[in-house]
Amino acid sequence: MEIDDLISSGALEAVGVDESGEILYNFTEKLGDLYPELQSAVNSLFSMQMMQLWELDIVSMNVTEENPIVTLTDKAFDEELIKSLDEDLLHTLNEAKRTLLR
Repeated sequence: MEIDDLISSGALEAVGVDESGEILYNFTEKLGDLYPELQSAVNSLFSMQMMQLWELDIVSMNVTEENPIVTLTDKAFDEELIKSLDEDLLHTLNEAKRTLLR
C-alpha cells in the first residue's frame, strides 16, 4: 500500500503544510475500516510516543485510565528540551499541541 492508495481510499487526508513546505497528513476514521492492521500499528506507535512524552514530563495524564485526559506541561514549550527530541517524538508533540491548543 502506498500513500496514494491511502489518499484515494479516503483513509488519509492532507491537512496543511509545515514550516519547511512539506504537506501534513492525518488519518481519517476510514483507516480502521479499510486498513485495520495499519490502524492498530498507528495506535500503538502513538501510545508509545505519548508515554515517552509523559515520562519526560512534557505532557500530563493519568496513565492508569483507558482514555486519559492529556494536558501540556510547561516543558512542552521549553525550546531547549524540544530541540533534543527525535523527529518522530517532535512530530507527536506538535500534533498534540495542534490538537490541544485549538
